[in-house]
Amino acid sequence: MTEHVDVNRAHWTRANAEFTDRDAEEKWAREDIVWGAFEWPESELGILGDVAGLDVVELGCGTAYFSAWLARRGARPAGVDVTPAQLETARRMQKLHGLEFPLIEASAEDVPLPDASFDIALSEFGAALWCDPEIWIPEAARLLRPGGRLVFMRGSTLMQLCDDEEHATDRLTRDWSFLLGRMDFRGEGGGIEWHPPTGVMLGVLRSASFELLELHELLASTEAQTHPRYDFVTADWGRRWPSAELWVARKDA
Repeated sequence: MTEHVDVNRAHWTRANAEFTDRDAEEKWAREDIVWGAFEWPESELGILGDVAGLDVVELGCGTAYFSAWLARRGARPAGVDVTPAQLETARRMQKLHGLEFPLIEASAEDVPLPDASFDIALSEFGAALWCDPEIWIPEAARLLRPGGRLVFMRGSTLMQLCDDEEHATDRLTRDWSFLLGRMDFRGEGGGIEWHPPTGVMLGVLRSASFELLELHELLASTEAQTHPRYDFVTADWGRRWPSAELWVARKDA
């Protein structure tokens, strides 16, 4: 267990007490699958396709609402998260909604599940943000069957470069070198994050035997509203520039 795992567990324990436990019921109750703070509909993006009968591991599942959405569509999900409080909320939601699937307390960098057990490895701002990509991406490759897909969402590179530590602005505020290592936001009440730029991420995927299939740089819709909690990116900003990236890669057969 390395320093960032402990730091991020503590961060998300606080977040669970402040809002994720309270927000879980609304997210679990949704019928449609949406991605990110601006709620891009899966029905329009078509990223996942038919998941019925597929084994899916969600890496950094938090309160596991995404896994619940997949379970309702016939997938066999397993949620992995390092924060006990988040998993306790997920278990409470499972009982409330009558859904059962495995929930594993572990870092996405070291998952206690067998090799080649899953068809899809998924992260919606989970491992994709809070884990070292040099570690979690090869671990995802280990968990996937040959030809399996890795699907993950993270903040856009442009948003990171325009962040003035409070909001995404209309100018570059950070040097490129800021993205080339771990990003320590403890001084701002956050955790430890990673956001390597596109070229670096491609190299990490390639070295883990992944082929990039799709990279979506997403603009907010005209109907999107600024998220009440994740308001460092406004809907107006998100309509002008992409605030999120959705990656799809395939493990070599």
